[in-house]
Amino acid sequence: MRLIYDLGILLYGIILRMISPFHRKAKLWVTGRKNVFDQIEQTIPKGDKPIWFHFASLGEFEQGRSVIELIKEKYPQEKILLTFFSPSGYEIRKNFALADYVFYLPEDTQKNAQKFIEFIEPRFVVFTKYEYWYHYFNQLKKSGIPLLMISAIFRNDQVFFKSYGGFFRKILKNVTYFFIQNNHSTYLLKSIDILNAGLAGDTRFDRVAALSKKQPNLIVVQKFIGKQQVLVGGSTWPKDEEFIKSISERYSLWKFILAPHEIDVEHIESITRLFPKSIQYSKIMDYSDEEIRAAQVLIIDSIGLLSSLYYYADLTYIGGGFGAGIHNTLEAATYGKPILFGPKYEKFQEAIDLVELGAGFPFTKEKELMEIVQALQDQEKRKIAGDSAADYVQQRRGATQIIMKYIETENLI
Repeated sequence: MRLIYDLGILLYGIILRMISPFHRKAKLWVTGRKNVFDQIEQTIPKGDKPIWFHFASLGEFEQGRSVIELIKEKYPQEKILLTFFSPSGYEIRKNFALADYVFYLPEDTQKNAQKFIEFIEPRFVVFTKYEYWYHYFNQLKKSGIPLLMISAIFRNDQVFFKSYGGFFRKILKNVTYFFIQNNHSTYLLKSIDILNAGLAGDTRFDRVAALSKKQPNLIVVQKFIGKQQVLVGGSTWPKDEEFIKSISERYSLWKFILAPHEIDVEHIESITRLFPKSIQYSKIMDYSDEEIRAAQVLIIDSIGLLSSLYYYADLTYIGGGFGAGIHNTLEAATYGKPILFGPKYEKFQEAIDLVELGAGFPFTKEKELMEIVQALQDQEKRKIAGDSAADYVQQRRGATQIIMKYIETENLI
């Protein structure tokens, strides 16, 4: 099985290198890893012993962010190293103020893992949620370096719990401690004799709970909205935008703010064609006050605003539910907003919980969506749903403190 794993890693890299001239993300993935060891050797002094945080992408970064912030607050002298697998994480957070070093993670080969860990000599390592690399984990165990998995979550259908999953179970055995999101995950780990795990919850709740205490002051957004009701669509894809188009046609007096997941020129142009009465945030200085107020749709074609935009929403729509899975619902929930999303949400515990609480509203067809939006025109229903969402976030804070207590008790710092 290890041979198959290694071949899979090799083939994945070959394919990305082949398509990189024609695919923007593949190109970033490839070029970002060129000469990465030279960069590390030139950047990190010997004996620096940073705390290494690894994230698959941007969503996982948000889960680890609160832990980084607390470590830096209590131990400002500690150095923080971040690695990312995906360009969508690295390119957005490569200048994160609390990180001393930020790199792409080299491919998971035995040689790369040995070299990387030898170069950085981490004090301890934190991986997030569900990314498990055989050679990195194995080398950390051999080197006696503690490895923590935070906000980890497991499902019955994962390979770890199949009869043929022995190789992958070995990867889990290299983890020093698992901080688990829910009781079912703890049960699944116990079923394969992994007992070094404890229920902590999801660190994102700590992060987003803090957001709700801040009141954004986006003057342009306020001018665009005026006194009208507004739907904010976050991390949307083309299919999501088609559904939002249908809502905008039915509710022409509403305003719509779209923050698409991809902000490349082609996608922004396609949204502009879909919504003729739209303006772009990056070009806001080109519009008169009258044009801003007259527009029905504001397209957010820049990064970093989405979490603040939910503050202004009456309804929110989270994208991804017609693709690989919905994006972050908690940033909308923390502001007490009802949340609409597509059918692919079952892998996200918080989305399941929000649906059960009557704060999240999944749909598969336009007719279902319109019925939900119509029902939520009732302000009292909207308030009940929003209050349930906000309460849900506040009640689940504390994972970061649990993780920090372990780090300190085990003398990792």
